Amino acid sequence: MLIRFAGGLLGAVAAFRLAVLAPWFPLLATRVAIGTLGGLVGWLIAPWLWRLFVRAMAWVLQGLAHLTLRELALGAAGLMVGLVIAFLLGFLLSDIPYVGLYLRWGVALVFGYLGIHLALQRREEMSALLQRLREGERQAAARGGQVPKVMDTSVIIDGRIVDVCKTGFLEGPLLVPRSVLNELQRIADSSDAMRRARGRRGLDILNRLQKEYDAVQVIDDPAGTQGDVDERLVATARAVGGWILTNDFNLNKVAELQGARVLNVNELAQALRPIHLPGEELTVHIMKDGKEAGQGIGYLEDGTMVVVEGGKKHIGETSDVVVTSVLQTVAGRMIFARPKGDVPTGSSAAHRR
Repeated sequence: MLIRFAGGLLGAVAAFRLAVLAPWFPLLATRVAIGTLGGLVGWLIAPWLWRLFVRAMAWVLQGLAHLTLRELALGAAGLMVGLVIAFLLGFLLSDIPYVGLYLRWGVALVFGYLGIHLALQRREEMSALLQRLREGERQAAARGGQVPKVMDTSVIIDGRIVDVCKTGFLEGPLLVPRSVLNELQRIADSSDAMRRARGRRGLDILNRLQKEYDAVQVIDDPAGTQGDVDERLVATARAVGGWILTNDFNLNKVAELQGARVLNVNELAQALRPIHLPGEELTVHIMKDGKEAGQGIGYLEDGTMVVVEGGKKHIGETSDVVVTSVLQTVAGRMIFARPKGDVPTGSSAAHRR
């Protein structure tokens, strides 16, 4: 009944309005009669129009059911652009006698429809454009403030990141992608005792960073990312405009190839090792034989290997040695030296290799 009443009211108003606009019905009684006739027609056809409307809406909803939220947003944006264009064109059409108003409505329908379909047809290009704009905004924000650091599993388990944060040289929030946290949990639940200990150590490191420095933020991986943890890590760093924090040499190279900046803790440790010049004296504990006859091997506190010529007889002792040469290799820095007592007085002690 409510639908019939609404249909009759709309029909009467529409018929009376048309009678007023038409020059053929100058008498008020005639216009009222036409309005009454329109109300009767509206009363009769209102249920049929309502059922047609319900079926049309069901068809529209069925068509929209397979669209993602992003596609719906793009469609809405296309609709808005189409309506803006139709609104501008409507000014040119509104002055046309009799049909100007209806032409404006027709233009709005046409351009709204075209805007929706063009946006959906070009949704991949539109999504890529929006992604680039978001990345540009994040990178601009990062340049104006602190750059987020995305940590991988290896640097968390390593543990040296805590000492680096303690010194204050590392700025910016430390981000842990959900995939990295899940990998840490899998390692911590491993049946292998060594892996289980490493995983639990990594979780303890995260808890310590959060409690002492309030620096850790767990974030979700970007939508649609696939592959192993390293690929997700690179995608996350690019999405947030951050740098990857790692000590994995392979990840370092792969990330750089994909345009992501990397901070490698091992490279930092290498750069901070003190430089020892030929002729400088060191105190080193000689632990084992070297590859060549008579050599002894020792290590400095930072892990630098010291090859002592003639040091075999001092194995197990802490001896003073004199640096003869320094060799930089891919694996790190190696120092060659001789026991202090074996270096002739006044010699340059330049044993070059």
